[in-house]
Amino acid sequence: MVDLKLIREQPDAFRAALRKRRADPTLVDRVLEADRRRRELVQQVEVLRAAQNRASQEIPRLTGPAREERIAEMKRIAAQAKAQEPALQAAEAGLETLLRQVPNPPHPSVPDGGPDDGVTLRIVGAPPEFAFPPRDHVDLGASLDLLDVERSAKVAGSRFYFLRRDGALLQLALIRYAVDRLGAEGFIPTIPPVLIKRENLIGMMGGAALDEQMVYRIEGEDLALAGTSEMALGSMCVGEVLREADLPIRLCGISTCFRREAGAHGKDTRGMFRVHQFDKVEMFSYCHPDRSWEEHDYLLALQERLWKDLGLPYRVVDIAAGDLGDPAARKYDIETWMPGRGGYGETQSCSNCTDFQARGLNIRFRPTGGGGLEFVHTLNGTAVAGTRAIIAILENGQQADGTVRLPPPLVPYLGGRTVLRPPHP
Repeated sequence: MVDLKLIREQPDAFRAALRKRRADPTLVDRVLEADRRRRELVQQVEVLRAAQNRASQEIPRLTGPAREERIAEMKRIAAQAKAQEPALQAAEAGLETLLRQVPNPPHPSVPDGGPDDGVTLRIVGAPPEFAFPPRDHVDLGASLDLLDVERSAKVAGSRFYFLRRDGALLQLALIRYAVDRLGAEGFIPTIPPVLIKRENLIGMMGGAALDEQMVYRIEGEDLALAGTSEMALGSMCVGEVLREADLPIRLCGISTCFRREAGAHGKDTRGMFRVHQFDKVEMFSYCHPDRSWEEHDYLLALQERLWKDLGLPYRVVDIAAGDLGDPAARKYDIETWMPGRGGYGETQSCSNCTDFQARGLNIRFRPTGGGGLEFVHTLNGTAVAGTRAIIAILENGQQADGTVRLPPPLVPYLGGRTVLRPPHP
């Protein structure tokens, strides 16, 4: 959630921010009108309450008919104030609904444009050259008997998969690799709930939480399945006041994630690239607002280190404003070369959400030197998304004999094996 006070003070800046995001700038005007109406009703109720209080203070000093008349007047005023309460409550709810639809203003350096306008900051590693026709991860997974998408369709429908044998072990190896690396950096390993209260989801995501195309909801419950552990890790401290000395609080979330992907109908339907369920290791940071951009660079550097050590070719993209999610003020994507796609595919993202999520969930810290409470900043970044990491490893590491060369950092987690082979000759 953005700061209503800032919208009042800088409406033109927010209109410009919405235009940059390719959103409707008139949302600012609707917020301001709803705010004006709410404040008008608040003032009316306060005037009535003040009159009621004056009457209640005068009554003990009165006697006879004057006393009875004043009591009757106080009751009329109280009834008028009470009659205003439904309108005030509706105005407050309407304002909050509109306010939660306002996305975080993008950082001034964020590129203009939409989904195709992200700026490539750097390319690391060269795509492999094969002396044979390379196969995609679906064919490789079938020949190595580690991926089965046909049987998963019988179980759960499209966009699901079975990982088996070395596929399951490879995913576990990736998770342990990421958790161990992040643990060495001081991140706290955390397995969170996969179900999130709707109010927390709205606090984390803003208006996007209400998009039925994105989120699986539990029928009859005020709960939804988390699309990423970021949702639970960010909600963990809802309503709390943290100590400045404890910041940054860095968490390493290990969870199964669920995505409806209803808006991606017909897109990336083959294999594991765009699925409804996957396992992921996520970085999350509660950070001092003065250091959040430094923290953003730190998380990106960790992501790159993880990927460089795996030997996977990738590029870093600064995402354009029109492609940012509502909470993010800036986001980087790491896109990894995938021979089966003949191009790069997103494998990680890294976002600075500034105070948007903390304000939505009322997460603050108490400055050590005194002064008022301040909102923390929150940041998140993918360490490893199992399915897409496996795609990249299989397709980049494939060899002419049908085996797959494993990245050296994963070898200790796979019993010392350096190559994946079919289970039967």
